[in-house]
Amino acid sequence: MTQTRPTARGAVFLAALGADAHRLHPEILAQMRAPRAEDTAEGVFQVAGSRFGRLAGLASPLVGPRMLVSRFGQNVPFTLTMRSGRSAAGRPTLDTSREFRFPGATQHIVDRLTASVHPGLVRNLLGARGRVELIEECSVTADGSLRMQTRRVALRIAGRRFWLRGPLSVHVDLVDGWDDRARRRTIAMRARNPIVGTVLEYRGWYRYADAGNQER
Repeated sequence: MTQTRPTARGAVFLAALGADAHRLHPEILAQMRAPRAEDTAEGVFQVAGSRFGRLAGLASPLVGPRMLVSRFGQNVPFTLTMRSGRSAAGRPTLDTSREFRFPGATQHIVDRLTASVHPGLVRNLLGARGRVELIEECSVTADGSLRMQTRRVALRIAGRRFWLRGPLSVHVDLVDGWDDRARRRTIAMRARNPIVGTVLEYRGWYRYADAGNQER
């Protein structure tokens, strides 16, 4: 019986980057190419959350659960749980759950990335109900990090898509890199609204569960 090889851990990014994927830091590229249908990673955010606190929760009825963080803290442990796969159309997907372990409360953000038919782009559905949609451009920085920047954002309600522009828009800028000295991945994300400023941010480091085996 022929066994199907698991989807590469970073297949959705490799598909979006195309030939530019070779510009990634060698450690990041190797980790993305590793065949992993399911994955976990552990890390610590030096800073994480929303400075709006419980006010962020006011949007929960609209955007649904597992989309917002209502705490802000430093040195916050977190866990990533990931599943790589394929969409019905055969394009690479990546489902990710982020568990923020704030003192006294654990909160989650989930999303699904799907490689777009347009080179360089991925679609990101945020939250358990996928009501917020981001179209993000993937690129490689000068030091070989993966960078994702929002190009469009929409609210999906009752089967309809409402594009958010101007004062309603949100711009997300994420950089996923590599720390040569500590031999671990680094992550920095900031989501900003043009009126109220930063609505969510986190920055820190993480390692995959199998990183010890990879590094020997």
